[in-house]
Order: sequence, then C-alpha cells, then structure tokens
Amino acid sequence: MMNNTIAFQFQPFSRKQLKVLSWWLEGAPYCDNDMLIADGSIRSGKTISMIDSFIMWSLYQFEGQVFIIAARSAGALTRNILRPMFQILAAKGIAYKYIRSSDDKHIEIGSNIYYLFGASTEASQDVLQGLTAAGAYGDEAALFPQSFIEQMIGRCSVPKSKIWLNCNPESPYHFLKTDYIDKATEKKILHLHFTLDDNLSLSNEIKERYKRMYSGLWYQRMIEGKWVLAEGVIYDMFDKEKHIVNEVPYLEHEWVAIDYGTGNPTVFLHQGFAQGKYYTADEYYYSGRGTGIQKTDIEYSHDLQDFTSGKRFTVIVDPSAASFIAQLRKDGFMVIEAENSVLDGIRFVASMLEQNKCLVHESCINTIGETASYVWDDKAQERGEDKPLKQHDHAMDALRYGIFTNRWLIEHTNNNEISIPLAGAM
Repeated sequence: MMNNTIAFQFQPFSRKQLKVLSWWLEGAPYCDNDMLIADGSIRSGKTISMIDSFIMWSLYQFEGQVFIIAARSAGALTRNILRPMFQILAAKGIAYKYIRSSDDKHIEIGSNIYYLFGASTEASQDVLQGLTAAGAYGDEAALFPQSFIEQMIGRCSVPKSKIWLNCNPESPYHFLKTDYIDKATEKKILHLHFTLDDNLSLSNEIKERYKRMYSGLWYQRMIEGKWVLAEGVIYDMFDKEKHIVNEVPYLEHEWVAIDYGTGNPTVFLHQGFAQGKYYTADEYYYSGRGTGIQKTDIEYSHDLQDFTSGKRFTVIVDPSAASFIAQLRKDGFMVIEAENSVLDGIRFVASMLEQNKCLVHESCINTIGETASYVWDDKAQERGEDKPLKQHDHAMDALRYGIFTNRWLIEHTNNNEISIPLAGAM
C-alpha cells in the first residue's frame, strides 16, 4: 500500500551520508560493527540517510523479523521518522502498510514488522520487555531515558542484529556520550559526526541563516555539534539595550502566561505578538514568602481579572497547576495548558532573543531581573542533565510558557526567514 504519499526528492549524498548508507554492506570496513551512532549539528543530513539505510538494511538482511523504531514522542515519531520514511518508500516503489492502532502501532514492509514506540519517560522501557528484535532505530536518542536505550539494545538478540541511533549533542556527561560514543571502539560502534556541510542540499545562504539563529551554548551544540556543558546564565544573550523597550506596539495576538506557585511566587505575564516579534507588555508578581500571606486559587483568579481589566485573554498555565486551572475555567477564563518541554522551550526563547524577536517592556522589572539570575544547575550537569536551577525562575517559566506555546506564530509570519529547529533535525 503506497497511501498516495508524495515521493521523496533525493539530492546528492555527501561522503558522510554515503558512509551511513553503506556501512552494513558485506565487505564494508565497518560491517562487523554492532551499532551506528550519528551525532552533530541540526539539519546536517543525519536523519534522511539513517532512515533510508536502516530500512534498506532490514529488507536486504532479513525476512519475517521484528524491528524497533523509537522517537521521544508520538509527534516526533510522525514528524521526524514516519513522514520521511513513507516518502522514501514511495520514491523506491516499496509497498507498506501502516497500522495506527494505539496498542499495536506498527508498519509492515514485506514480511517484516516495524513496531513504533515513544521514549519519553523511564516507564517507556516497559513496553519493550518480551520483544525479540532484529534491529532498532532511535531518533533523538539523547532525549531517551537510559533505561529505554539499554532495554532496546537488549531486545535485539537476533543474529546479525544492529542498532541505529542519531542525536544532537547534549552534556558531555550524558550517558550516550560517556557510555557509548567515548567507548565506540571497544563496543564495536561506528560513530559518525555530522556538520552542516555534510548536507549538500543546504545552500550557503541557508547555512548562514541557521548560524545567525544561535549563540553561546546553543551555537556550540546545534551548529558546531559539540557535546559541551550548559554553564552559567541561560539567556546570556539578553541585552538590556536590545531587548528592553519603553513602548509596545498594537498586539496582533495577545494572551496571559502564568507560572503558579503556592509557597513560591505566582507570575502573570501579559504577552503578545506583533510585527514578527514577541512582546512581554506587563507583569503581575506575588510572593507569599515576602508577605507571609499565601493566596488561594480564588484570590489569584480575582487578581487575574483585575490584571486583564476584564478582557478575556486566553490564559496559558503550567499544566501541573490543576486546581488553579479548574478555578480559572470555573470563573470563565479560556485556559490552555502550557507546552512544557523545558529544554526545547528554552532553546526557542534563546533563538528569539538572539534574533531580537523577544522583547520586554521596561515596567516588567521582575522578568528583566530574573534574566540575570536564571542559571543552569551545576549538580544536574554532573548527572549529564541540562536543567535550570530552580531559583529565581518564576517569571522565566511564565515567559517560556507563553512564547513556546505560541511558537506557531513565528513559524507562520512572513517576517520569519526560516522555521526554528528544536531537536532531531534532519
């Protein structure tokens, strides 16, 4: 079944991509390796060559076997793997059948079955138990829990089975770096490092655009493809001369983003989008610690009514604030649970700041003040994790909730030169 999929338009492959496509062939220098890990910068051509090679290897090497295909989430699975995979199969005239059942989601190609999994939590590994596979492909593998990676490898017990992983770099203490890439030789792993120049379909103009979108940590990881520590101030590109304004234009889209706290401060940010930029126009900041008086959900809801002057803005709230969300809905507010992918959100806000597309009104003193104290957690880094230190972060959380949840605005505005890649980019 071809499902009327538009065929993939292949471009010339780079030498690095050709190595991905051919490493498993009999007689190739690395054909006896058990695993391929492709890491490096965004848009470097990793994903397309990996998917193409994985499918061709599995069809050439096996009949009637089971394979694992995994991504961090269902959305990432569809966007990063299935869509290009179906286009590649269509281009090669290979029929397939896609079974969408939530309990048994898989693809059938010939006599082989490819089971599809999300790997977002430690519990994700449970679904792999009992499975015997001939191979596995993991996209955005650095975002997988370690238990899922280990379980996935353990499931591949069929003779001649192989593991395929791709990722963008994270901390140099990340388990994928320390336990696999750094031990590639002894573990019979082929490690290929990709850069933007390994994607021949990118023009120099496009590569320069991507380079302009990042600075500091994000430039080192997303453009240079380096496994480097997240240290110091998170938004180190924030510049008071560039990012603080004394006037906000008419906002084409408006909303209120909320970080809710009981013992911690609660923050409301009036935000909006105009002329291709995000604005934070006003703030409410209340800390019970400072006054010794905690407010109830009802009191905060009343404060929000005052803050919005009776206008019924869409309200974006941390999804963990269940009781407050229920109160707001009871009081007639249109509530959206915030997109709370922390690192992707931070990366998006940082990119907007780098491009001067995230501006804050001078009256928002707490938001401005927190940009200098919003730092990475050093102890989490020692565990290979990128996490903000949970101090002086309440306005920063609200800022991220509003902007990242409404990232579609920048992706659809005519002022945007290029879509913002988050992770697992091709």
